[in-house]
Amino acid sequence: MITAVEILREAVEKLKAADIDTPQLDAEVILCNLLEVDRIKIHIYPEMEISQEICRRFWIDVEKRLNYMPVQYIVHRQEFMGLDLWVEEGVLIPRGDTEILVEKVLELYQKHFSLQTIKVADIGVGSGAISLGIGSYIENAKIYAVDVSTKALEVARKNILRHAMQKKVFLLEGSLFEPLREKKLEGSFEFIVSNPPYIPKDIIATLSKEVKDYEPTLALAGGEDGLDFYRKIVEEAPDFLKEEGWLVFEIGYDQGGDLKKIMAKRGFVAIEVIKDLAGLDRVVIGRKPKNI
Repeated sequence: MITAVEILREAVEKLKAADIDTPQLDAEVILCNLLEVDRIKIHIYPEMEISQEICRRFWIDVEKRLNYMPVQYIVHRQEFMGLDLWVEEGVLIPRGDTEILVEKVLELYQKHFSLQTIKVADIGVGSGAISLGIGSYIENAKIYAVDVSTKALEVARKNILRHAMQKKVFLLEGSLFEPLREKKLEGSFEFIVSNPPYIPKDIIATLSKEVKDYEPTLALAGGEDGLDFYRKIVEEAPDFLKEEGWLVFEIGYDQGGDLKKIMAKRGFVAIEVIKDLAGLDRVVIGRKPKNI
């Protein structure tokens, strides 16, 4: 019977030959997911024996990775804000960069609304990462999470149930603000948050195989300049924000300046671009004044 260290060595060689960026990590994550153990265990017990059935399933999953399927889709897991989220093909994989958006919302909440009950609209809920991240840290939050994708809503529902937030996060199917308008929620929200599609149309084909071949184009493509959805959301957001409510976006690395102009033209104030750890534009915030 083969041991953990032996099967991993063989898998890493195959993944390296296919130019997979993180062969050791990916092989370990795949194996530990099948064994239902933490990665530390295979480092402590490298000679642990692997059953034939686990071997069979392991090589099936390694083959998927050799075809550039993201490892998150293979193991159906991604951590976000300390939460273990279910992910699958058809829904954008949550990124660490998006945690910056959630952290900014938490900061604004503490500064302006601390201990108050608030309403949040999440436009484009995807897997539910942003909604659940906010909901797990703000006790008094009621979150309306919107998506046009049935698949995204299915995955978000799984994650809401997994983290017992069904009394805090409410899913609505439809495009942008339509479901909120149908529920007559104008003027209801302290926060509107969104990580909309922001990749320019011509850039899609240049993305890595993991992204362009597996992640949903619906969640990536933002029109000719990547700003289509920002324009639509900025235009309608004041109708749904309370006075002095906040609009919070994740953005592409070079979109801060353009989005600031779009938001300023619509009347938002206190507009700020927040950078990520690499010093790139990542989040833009703006506040609705009392007169728009």
